[in-house]
Amino acid sequence: MKQKLSREQRGLGKYDAPLRMQYEKGYKDFQRGRVTNPFHSDTMQHREWQRGFDKAYAEQLSRVQENEQTRTRGTRVPEGEVQNV
Repeated sequence: MKQKLSREQRGLGKYDAPLRMQYEKGYKDFQRGRVTNPFHSDTMQHREWQRGFDKAYAEQLSRVQENEQTRTRGTRVPEGEVQNV
């Protein structure tokens, strides 16, 4: 059985982690409405969380814009109806 190496033995520091985890956390936090970054601002974790959050925001924005463009609304007002000015 192989012994699992500690973080120090692998040469990892306190803030080294698979950055995919922070990216996915940022992505999911946007979907859940959590808008504050839980990581210290001078870390790579902070930037990866922000990147995931921004990606989710951009995808949502493009979906909204696409839905707005595909909606068809009548441009002609039927006779007898009052138009809002």
